[in-house]
Order: sequence, then C-alpha cells, then structure tokens
Amino acid sequence: MFAQPSAAVLNHLLMQNSWALPRLARFAGKTARFDIAPFSFACTILDDGSLRRADAAASADAVCKIAPSLLPRLALHDENAHTEILSEGDTELLKEIFFLSRNLQWDAAEDLSHVTGDIAAERFVQAMSNTQQQLRNAAANLSQAAAEYFTEERPLLAKPQHVSAFMQQVDTLRDDVARLELRIDRLIAARKN
Repeated sequence: MFAQPSAAVLNHLLMQNSWALPRLARFAGKTARFDIAPFSFACTILDDGSLRRADAAASADAVCKIAPSLLPRLALHDENAHTEILSEGDTELLKEIFFLSRNLQWDAAEDLSHVTGDIAAERFVQAMSNTQQQLRNAAANLSQAAAEYFTEERPLLAKPQHVSAFMQQVDTLRDDVARLELRIDRLIAARKN
C-alpha cells in the first residue's frame, strides 16, 4: 500500500535531479528496503536508475530502519539524524542512498507551476522560504532569550564559569580532606608509639 506512492515520489524526485539517475544505475537489480514503523517499503533499482516497487517482505540488498521521530530531522537535513539510522547490507548501496538523501533537492516551484503558473509558483515558494527562515530565526532568538532568562533573571541554569569555579572548589576541598586524613593517621600512629 505504501510502496507504490513512495516509488512514484522517489522517481519524480530523481527525474528532477537527473544527475542522480546514473549514480543509481550502477546498482541496477539491487533492492533497498526502508522500515519506518509501522510501514515498510522496498524499491528495486532499474537499469536507467529509476525505481520499481518491490515486495517489502522479500530479502533486500540494503535495509534502512528509520525511527519515525527522525523524519522531521532528516527533512531539515540534520546531519546527526543520518547517524541514527540503523542500516545493514550492501555498504556501497547504503553510501549512495545516504548521499542521495543529503543531496537530492525538490523543485517545488516546478511542480506548483503546473497548477498556478510560473510567476505565482515562484512567489509562493519564495514566500514559504522567507517564512521558514523567519521561523528559524525566531526559534534561535527564543532559545537564546530563554537561556539568558534562566541564567540571568531566574537562575535555574548555572553559567559555565560558575560551574567551573564550583568544580575547582570541590577539587580543593577534596585535596584538603585527603591531607587532613593523612595528618590524622600520622597523629594516631604517633600516639600509639
């Protein structure tokens, strides 16, 4: 059920990035399976580099297990999210899959232009891009303001220099206690003699 639309979407994306087709064509005949709970879909690479739906239950040359929580991070090209994908099988094919997942670009304006026309599509995509950048800036500003509030106004978080000073005081106290223990041991030993 989930595999057919996935192959069509991936093929559309590959057609928009025609440089990717020859890269995948090197792996013609191999199958990759993607497990994104609760779904699983598999695609076989064809001679021209495009994809065909494959049986997800059959054995695959490469398997990627992706936690659903990683999907938004992958969509935002978070490099750390790629390291959390569990993968097994053909390492060269997996490398190519990860390379493509990082570098394929969706031309939303091209797809939207079929519905709205070129100018409206470009303006809409530009507006969405500006909105996305504003949201990123707002999130960064909000997190910076929250960190400043919780370290300056309502000190729930410790400043790094205060933590460092505290750790240095703890080390000094530990050394002083160790010296005191040695002195006590020497006094007890001297008293016994």
